[in-house]
Amino acid sequence: MSYDLILENGTLVLPWGEAEADIAVKNGKIAAIGANLGQAAERFNAKGLHVLPGVIDPHVHFRDGGKGGIEGVEDMLSGSLGAVLGGVTACFDMPNTNPAGVDVATLQAKHDYINGHSWCDIGIFAGATMDNLDETGMLESLPGVCAMKVFAGSSTGNLLVADDVSIERLMRSGRRRVSFHSEDEERLQERKAEFEKGGPYSDHYVWRDVECAFKGTRRITAIAELTGRPAHILHVSTAEEFAFLREHKDLMGCEVLVNHLLQAAPEVYERLGGYAVMNPPLREKRHMDAAWAAVADGTVDNIGSDHAPHPRANKEKPWPAVAAGLTGVQTMLPLMLSQVNEGRFSLLRLAQLMAEGPARIYGAVGKGRIVAGNDADFSVVALKAKRRIENDWIASQCGWTPFDGMDCTGWPMATIIRGQVVMYEGQVTGEPMGRPVNFRS
Repeated sequence: MSYDLILENGTLVLPWGEAEADIAVKNGKIAAIGANLGQAAERFNAKGLHVLPGVIDPHVHFRDGGKGGIEGVEDMLSGSLGAVLGGVTACFDMPNTNPAGVDVATLQAKHDYINGHSWCDIGIFAGATMDNLDETGMLESLPGVCAMKVFAGSSTGNLLVADDVSIERLMRSGRRRVSFHSEDEERLQERKAEFEKGGPYSDHYVWRDVECAFKGTRRITAIAELTGRPAHILHVSTAEEFAFLREHKDLMGCEVLVNHLLQAAPEVYERLGGYAVMNPPLREKRHMDAAWAAVADGTVDNIGSDHAPHPRANKEKPWPAVAAGLTGVQTMLPLMLSQVNEGRFSLLRLAQLMAEGPARIYGAVGKGRIVAGNDADFSVVALKAKRRIENDWIASQCGWTPFDGMDCTGWPMATIIRGQVVMYEGQVTGEPMGRPVNFRS
């Protein structure tokens, strides 16, 4: 048989472990895995490289509702360029854009906008508001929608659903897993006056304390159990939440961010100032240690970046006026490859958390694993390559990363999406060819 592409001589990271084998691609799909697979129009020599299933970043803010994003900050084109440069083949984009993705018209427009405006494949979160609670079952079934996103605290615009009655109402509309930013809005507002006069950047995690996050997660879990509806707690940041979610895995999914695995207070605030401010906040080392333990024991389902760019001027304001959010889609894979080299977890576990996990949690069809019939999405990495992350490498229009100057061992060498090589050795090729991701409804 003749194929469109054969990846040969690489080490594949398959669902059951590593294997020396070739992959044949036909019509954008994995057609065969093995040896001596035959002829192909194109061959990719992966000798000395590891071939991962296409890495998915399931938590990005590309700031683009289908009308071009925010000039000088981000749009879908620049955000997805950063993704493929960093070895990421698909991203799931949050709804707090302009216009916000909260109704059929805006979600359909954003879906249609992806073609020609993205380097990688894109999934879309639909946002919950107090005005669309009874429509969420319909919104979650629209093409390209990965899930409903609920801001139970710390929202923008009208994207806030904070009280238990409203959250329960939403959870009874529809059946797919619902994703939550679970900080407790009542506690945030109760304690806000204590901090409004300002202070050091480290006051951010004092205000948005452990109980703020843990209370939100306990409430959402109780509602999930009441309604029988699965939920996913995004960017879990406290040891208390990890311990609690470990006991509620029947309905509750758990995401951890790269930042909460690698950056700890108070040092990070002293070093980076406003470039350490995000929600939920970076916390003390005991929470970082708990996050790694949750990665090791299976509590964590996926790793994300929560890529949320802001202009430098807004990140350099004093606290609490400083904008909350950090860039991360481009640096996520190199940073985690370094953790593999440091013995923190295996390459197989990385693939589970950064490819299979997001695909499983959100029901992405044909994504997440190297198996016959799936999309031919691959993140090809040099496991021992040494590189330094620097601001001038960042494709995001804002032009900065909180990991500037960090040395990495392990680096993405090629990004292949549906059998097309879109990035090779740091250079993008061809034209943006991202498509909407398909999800099981």
